Amino acid sequence: MSPASFLAHTAELALLAAAIEAAVGWPAPLYAAIGHPVTWIGRLIATLDRRLNSDGDGFARRRAVGVVALIIVLAVTGAVAWALTAAIEAVLPGLPALFVLAVAAASLPASRSLHTHVAAVAEALERGLADGRRAVSMIVGRDPDSLDEAGVARAAIESLAENFSDGVVAPLFWMAIAGLPGAALYKAANTADSMIGHRTPRHLAFGWAAARFDDLINLPASRLAALWLILAALVTPGASPRGAIATVRRDAAKHTSPNAGWPEAAVAGALGFSLAGPRVYGATRLDAAPMGDGRCDLMAADIRRALGLYRAAALIQAAALAGAVVLLAGA
Repeated sequence: MSPASFLAHTAELALLAAAIEAAVGWPAPLYAAIGHPVTWIGRLIATLDRRLNSDGDGFARRRAVGVVALIIVLAVTGAVAWALTAAIEAVLPGLPALFVLAVAAASLPASRSLHTHVAAVAEALERGLADGRRAVSMIVGRDPDSLDEAGVARAAIESLAENFSDGVVAPLFWMAIAGLPGAALYKAANTADSMIGHRTPRHLAFGWAAARFDDLINLPASRLAALWLILAALVTPGASPRGAIATVRRDAAKHTSPNAGWPEAAVAGALGFSLAGPRVYGATRLDAAPMGDGRCDLMAADIRRALGLYRAAALIQAAALAGAVVLLAGA
């Protein structure tokens, strides 16, 4: 298979997986029966954390075993994904194999669940601040009791923007580059970062490799996410693509994350919001730079506006994948 044919195949897989996930997500009965790939990966990471990350070891040793733990997670995940791909393609012919692989791959992006969880915050906030705080605590790590109505809305919109990059664009990008193994490896690294890539006494050294590697592999997706959001502003009523471009250029690099600022700045600029800025995680206050110079007194209706921009961006990404399939198939 030529490189162009391979990329056409993986782009087809990403497009079909995105469509399946958007239509049905990961059904609750299936989750109850067998769990989810992220939970399987998470159990492996938790086991390695428990067995390798000793509080009695020095910083250098804990960082070294953290590198080993990440390699183990990636090796196991990649081997399973490669073996599954090889087995399916050995048993089934072209289109049936593609469909079965796409069903498996649909577990890796999270566009439907992201929309559901963020929309739930808007619905809860419309019922009252207490409900909104409870709902937003399901998707962000900051202290919900420190949030007023605008704080709940901003937290939900920031989570939507960042997770559009991490949970939707990135797995589909790596799937389009390297098929099911590429997306699975990305998801394993991202899960490792979410579990151990924290600046806490226990994980500052052990999770160093996971955090740095996650930053690296999210670089292309965060820039693509900003591009899709800018293009989405062209077709979203009341949104400004020019504002999105200006805010990304001015503010994206000011974010504490090398990646999260890109989609957050794009959403803020497109919709005339001010996002990020100081926030509280547990007992820790993070003094972060603001993304955008628009309104900060946001409400449930603004979450719904952000969801509209997000839906348009997801459709633009699907159109880009379809275009890639057509171009590569003819190469």
